[in-house]
Amino acid sequence: MTIQELGTILENHISIKIILLNNNFLGMVRQWQQLFFKKRYSFTKLKNPNFLKLAEAYNIKYKKVYKRNELQHSIKNIFYKNNEPFFLEILVSKEDNVFPMIPSGSSVDDIRLT
Repeated sequence: MTIQELGTILENHISIKIILLNNNFLGMVRQWQQLFFKKRYSFTKLKNPNFLKLAEAYNIKYKKVYKRNELQHSIKNIFYKNNEPFFLEILVSKEDNVFPMIPSGSSVDDIRLT
């Protein structure tokens, strides 16, 4: 939501790994509009910044994954072969959803897994 955390990483030399699942939408809001409002999308498409340039500005290594077959190698690389901060942006389909979720007004007994 904010980029101040990138400054904290730089200032304190924190070896944290950031993974951004990027569908160029406000993902959770878009998901609710898809599942509960018949795909009537409203104000959820995002115009994102260039995350490579942001990472570079904070001296954080960066990689963008475009294809699923690149994913496993990229994750192994940042976690097992790299002891520095790393920003991994993974492009995902617009309608890839995140589960589990609990619909509004429901209880944990009504959890949705798909």
